[in-house]
Amino acid sequence: DLIFDKKVPLPGHANSMSFSAFDKDERLLVKRVYYSVGGGFVVTDTELDQMRADKKKASSGERIPFPFATAKQMLEMAERSGLSIAQMKRANEETRMSSEELDAGLDRIWAAMNSCIDRGLKVEGIMPGGLKVRRRARAIHDKLQEEWRSNRINPLLANDWLSVYAMAVNEENAAGGRVVTAPTNGAAGVIPATIRYYQHFHEDWDQDGIRNYLLTAAAVGGIIKHNASISGAEVGCQGEVGSAAAMAAAGLAAVMGATPEQIENAAEIALEHHLGMTCDPVAGLVQVPCIERNALGAVKAVTAASLAIKGDGQHFVPLDACIETMRQTGYDMSEKYKETSTGGLAVNVVEC
Repeated sequence: DLIFDKKVPLPGHANSMSFSAFDKDERLLVKRVYYSVGGGFVVTDTELDQMRADKKKASSGERIPFPFATAKQMLEMAERSGLSIAQMKRANEETRMSSEELDAGLDRIWAAMNSCIDRGLKVEGIMPGGLKVRRRARAIHDKLQEEWRSNRINPLLANDWLSVYAMAVNEENAAGGRVVTAPTNGAAGVIPATIRYYQHFHEDWDQDGIRNYLLTAAAVGGIIKHNASISGAEVGCQGEVGSAAAMAAAGLAAVMGATPEQIENAAEIALEHHLGMTCDPVAGLVQVPCIERNALGAVKAVTAASLAIKGDGQHFVPLDACIETMRQTGYDMSEKYKETSTGGLAVNVVEC
């Protein structure tokens, strides 16, 4: 028999589940606690404790050449070394694998993202779950293709393509398709959309550019996860789409020739303007408002990268302060606005 106790949270993480098995005399035989910590990772309580211990060890920086735990440290190391953020991240990764293995892994990630976009642009129909939400990416894509072929002027062309790429991925996610959790399933469309935008609208794109994008995005994502959270259950959607937009903005700025300071600025702009965003999926399904939210997150990421590159990297709010604000905001946020579907759109749409 299953007992769903949704009122008593477990101490390790907001996304938790406890399994207990009893014999016929109601004696406890075995108990296991599992936590879904974001980014597709599910761990036991023992593994969670080990992860936190490893996190503290990693902060000492004994094993890798560039052990930055904050954006401030990252920028200081970039200045001292003369390396880009992607080059430092590459050096860290190559302590665990060869350069060839790293490139193959990055290419495999992008191939999975790219094929997900392609699938999402071809499929129509109603998504599962009961809300009867219609897939729209293919119809929008067909209209954009028609405009593209006819050379019709569309002042929102880049935004439209960004949006349809992101929606394609998140419709695949909502339908149980294969996505890359970067940083999470619910925010999986932002990074692929901005990379595909880079391919579509930047003539100088190449495979090395995509690798540098992913390395830079990973560096920023790691800082966010280390100092705050990428879990909607912990901090709301600011930690999912907000983090994804920050990662995407950083990656795109990098391949557009930005300095480390401009990259940090791009990430901060993107994250700052997602602060306070709730996670209130209607009926608990990652469909409404999640699919369109990824589209707008991608648009914000590109805008943030463009704004940052036009500046000199100097800005008022540091990325570290923005990340800490996101953490504090998530801590203060009511639980009903954090993936529980007991507040916000999840309630009001049904009432309407």
